[in-house]
This record gives sequence, structure tokens and C-alpha cells, in this order.
Amino acid sequence: MSEPEDFTVQVTDADKVTARLYSAARANRIGITLVLGHGAGANQFSGFMQQYASGLAERGVDVMTFNFIYMELKKKVPDVKAKLELCYRKVVEAALIHKKLKNNRLVIGGKSMGGRIASQLAAALAELDDPLASKISGLVFLGYPLHPPGNPSKLRTEHLKNIPMKMLFVQGTRDSLGTPDEIKPLIKQLRLPAEIYSIESGDHSFKVTKSAGVTQQQVHEAAMDHIVLWCNSKMSDKL
Repeated sequence: MSEPEDFTVQVTDADKVTARLYSAARANRIGITLVLGHGAGANQFSGFMQQYASGLAERGVDVMTFNFIYMELKKKVPDVKAKLELCYRKVVEAALIHKKLKNNRLVIGGKSMGGRIASQLAAALAELDDPLASKISGLVFLGYPLHPPGNPSKLRTEHLKNIPMKMLFVQGTRDSLGTPDEIKPLIKQLRLPAEIYSIESGDHSFKVTKSAGVTQQQVHEAAMDHIVLWCNSKMSDKL
């Protein structure tokens, strides 16, 4: 795997953000670009984001991360929904025309809020029959924020039924923003083309308890292995 490459994505006339490309290892490159948005409280250079981006790149996936506008400006409060989605869209467009990625298939997603914004963008594009929707082959969520912490009745799921692409939820069983057991009935109810990878005793950032019987590194390695396996297994089925 080569050194990550930083570049700028123009979002509006006034706003631009930093994106980073982690190029896949040539020996096992699988021809998939995965765009990952960060969570609400930490930027693309957090330990979690860099670990997953570099780890997936080592496994053959080209990974692109980026900062949302508010994070680029070092603000604490996330942008409004439309601005978050516009930023994500511009990064997706940049990924599609990047010289190293033009022949790749595209998967989008992210950590917590980043995954939610990816899902909202995918749903909106599909609903509007936007040509960009056909360029997205699947979605990967690293801890999907199903609801606010401790408020399971306030679901953020209505838009999911409008997503035709296949989805993978990587979710900890102790996630206070939504567990695999909470997601399973929604998949059935909304008839989502989705699968769940459960992390036993994992929290919202997949941190496991000491009694889990595995190291934290093993947890992350297994999750990354499964993400690549999922992407590979869907290649012949248009993801």
C-alpha cells in the first residue's frame, strides 16, 4: 500500500474540504472504491477512521475519506442536512473521476453520522432517479446511528426503504445508538437488501468488554475481513 494522497474537493464556491485516498495494495486490488464519511465528533484523521481506511486498503479496497465542511472549519456543530449531503455528493463525484479510481465500482458509507448521510444521499438520489444513483453499487455502515442514545423510539430509518443498493451494517451488540437486534426487524419490515455483521459485546465504536475473549485488534481485523468478503461476494451480483 502506497502513502495516502491528500487532495481538495470543491463543495461550493465558498467551501472546500480535504479528502484522502488510501490506494489499495496492488497485489490484491479488488476494483472497489469505498468512500467513508466520519462521525459527528471526530474528523477523517481520527484513529478509528485511519485504522479502517488503511486496513481496508491493505486488503485490496481503494478507500477515500474526507472532512465534512464544519469539520474542515474546525467547528463542533455539524452542518445542516442539505449541506452534509451536498458535501458527500461532491466527494462521490470526485471519487468517480479520480484517475486512479475511474474503472472501480463505488461503495459509500461511513462511521455513525457519516454512514447516515451516505444513506440519506443514496435514498435521495434513487428517489429522484438521479443518474448518480446508478454509479453507487452498495453501502457499508460502521455503527449505524439508528436512534439517539437511550431514545430507541426516535428512529432515523424512514429513508432506508428508498435505497435499492445492497447494504452492510457492521454493528456492536452494545451499541447505544442501535443494536443488531434492533436492526434485524427493520430489515424485514422495510424489505431492505441488507445484511448485518454483529460484533459481540461491541459498543458504537466496536470497543469490546474484557470478557469478550478477543483483543480489540482482533475485533477490528475480523470486521475489516468481513467487509472485504462482503464486497467480493457481491461482485458477481452487482453488489
